[in-house]
Amino acid sequence: MSNTGPQSLPKDRIMSIDALRGFDMFWIIGGGVIFRSLHEIFNSPATEWIRRQMSHAEWEGFRPWDLIMPLFLFVVGVVMPFAFNKRLAAGHSKRRLYFHIVKRTVILWILGMVAQGHLLEYDSSKLYIYSNTLNAIAAGYFISAIVILNMRLVGQVLTTAILLLVFWALMMLVPVPGQGQVVLARDANLALHIDKFILGRCYGGGGYTWILSSMTFACTVMLGVMAGHLLRCEKNGRAKVLYLTAAGIGCLLMAVLWHNWFPIIKRIWSSSFVLFSGGLCYLLLALFYLVIDVWGFKKWAFGFVVIGSNAIAVYMLTRSSITRHFDFRKIGDIFVTGLDRWVGDCSGLIHVVAGFIALWLVLWWLYRKKLFIRI
Repeated sequence: MSNTGPQSLPKDRIMSIDALRGFDMFWIIGGGVIFRSLHEIFNSPATEWIRRQMSHAEWEGFRPWDLIMPLFLFVVGVVMPFAFNKRLAAGHSKRRLYFHIVKRTVILWILGMVAQGHLLEYDSSKLYIYSNTLNAIAAGYFISAIVILNMRLVGQVLTTAILLLVFWALMMLVPVPGQGQVVLARDANLALHIDKFILGRCYGGGGYTWILSSMTFACTVMLGVMAGHLLRCEKNGRAKVLYLTAAGIGCLLMAVLWHNWFPIIKRIWSSSFVLFSGGLCYLLLALFYLVIDVWGFKKWAFGFVVIGSNAIAVYMLTRSSITRHFDFRKIGDIFVTGLDRWVGDCSGLIHVVAGFIALWLVLWWLYRKKLFIRI
């Protein structure tokens, strides 16, 4: 990682982007567990429904929890036009920018292998090469970066559309080797076959697909790139909100229509899933941008901004490969374990809330010290 020393957030930074990133990370680092634990207390149909929404759809369909990963990729795309134009304006050559892109891709890939690929166990029999959100971000970022640097806006839009169509054609028109026909099932599909054929024992996707799906990972990032271009343009804030909202609604309508021929499936990152999740990402960005940057209501979002300002760091700190050795969230147990005998069924909720607060306070300290870990 680079630039891990003290630095300040730029004055012209769009706060809603950090807040939206933090909102996404909130669910990963504690929000999901907090809401799921409500069922332990109330055990009602309502809390059971909430708990179910805090899990992934088994195959076809969409639940709110399925938005976490695409929103992460989408926000990566949103900031890319800002970051690239800032570097080019500073006089960086394309060659230097390509070096930065490759370096960032490699670092993200290694972190993904640390987070979920068992890299630090130094045991080749357990190693997974491509199995984590950060690996998907690395692939999507790399492809999108090449597109941005070599194509104008129209070319970027067309490339995104072509990638979505190519992925659809491969998955729905090409027979799966060994099956003799097109198959789109959880345990048998072309993308899964390619992963297992290329990665072999190093495949650790748990039914998720990665190599062929890199095309659609890039499409999710590119949808964010389009939003970033819009936020950079000279239009006024309300017009930007309208365009983001229109883009979101348009993506949702196309996804629902395409679902009839290519279902919305997160596990393979289907083209319709890209559009459906991307539509929701656009709408969330429109809402956050409207409330925070257009209307100026910023104080409520501070908690999310603190998380979003160190998103990669907090993501790594909450991965199982790290937390089994040292979990910041366990600090909260020190302060609430003595309450267990008094609070009954609320014990689980109190512990997860305390753990989340402990981790947030660590992030707040980093924020106050202007320590932002960047890649």
